[in-house]
Amino acid sequence: MLQPTTRREEAATLYFGDVMHARLKPMGHRFSYRVMSLLIDLDRLEEADQQSALFGVNRAALYSFHEADHGKRDGSALRAYVERRASEHGIDLTGGKVLLLCYPRLFGYTFNPLSVYFSHRADGTLALIIYEVRNTFGDIHSYVLPVRAGEVCGAGVRQVQDKLFCVSPFVEMAMRYHFRIVPPGEQVKLRILETNREGPLLAATFSGRRRELTTPTLIRAFVALPLVTVKIIAAIHWEALRLWLKGVKLVPRRHAAAAKEPNTSLASSKSRAYISEALTDRGGALWSGDGRWARPITTRGESDPEPQRLTDCHGRGDLGNPGDCARRIG
Repeated sequence: MLQPTTRREEAATLYFGDVMHARLKPMGHRFSYRVMSLLIDLDRLEEADQQSALFGVNRAALYSFHEADHGKRDGSALRAYVERRASEHGIDLTGGKVLLLCYPRLFGYTFNPLSVYFSHRADGTLALIIYEVRNTFGDIHSYVLPVRAGEVCGAGVRQVQDKLFCVSPFVEMAMRYHFRIVPPGEQVKLRILETNREGPLLAATFSGRRRELTTPTLIRAFVALPLVTVKIIAAIHWEALRLWLKGVKLVPRRHAAAAKEPNTSLASSKSRAYISEALTDRGGALWSGDGRWARPITTRGESDPEPQRLTDCHGRGDLGNPGDCARRIG
């Protein structure tokens, strides 16, 4: 299991880096932008509130963090929320720290496409990761994934999850996420590869470098990244328009009802029925029951996918370059 660093960190810290999205088919589409993320210890919110006059916790400030933006979104304690979700999977977080990586509010506004909770046991091992996903329709969904021994390696944590929540109107529901995470330290790295039975469709990454949350750092961030939270939501809509102009078809929100459930439980290696059926309708199941790639039943003269090429693409070295991924698979 991954062990934390021994030195005591500040209650809140910042990560500056680049977010990159790449759509690999039916046509290439790539964009990136610079962001500032907040990592905050949910047990030390009062300490975090005192770190800078420009940063507040559950109160107005130039930059701020509000528990009401996450979890049940009712302002209740996020630590209790995470402990409850962990207990649903038999995990005891008593005495362990819970860190949340997200975007802070700027001038009272933020939009978090993805927030990640890193939940630890009392001995410091990483026990659970919660991927809290939002869409622009106002829906929120949490994928609650215990960290299993086989998912941890020297390069970080790798987890796999069926898609259960509508995010983009340009992507179908019959998909699977491949998460690859280097937990926060001097750097933090997130990579999400979204695949269907034909292989990778989308890749998204964030690679950030740690900076202390101080007043001078926040002033520099405000100058370098003005209105960054507005830029995030604007970029989402702008890139959606570009995709539509390129001819990518809209997908009806047939499973929008599932998106109204704010927090459903994790999907294990056993796929949900509608995903398996949807993939079978397209020529056979994509995944075997134990989470490995299953050889699909091809129809209408379709050629078999090449699973080893996909595995190699996201299975070697560092987080990888989605451009390399596209070249290897294409």
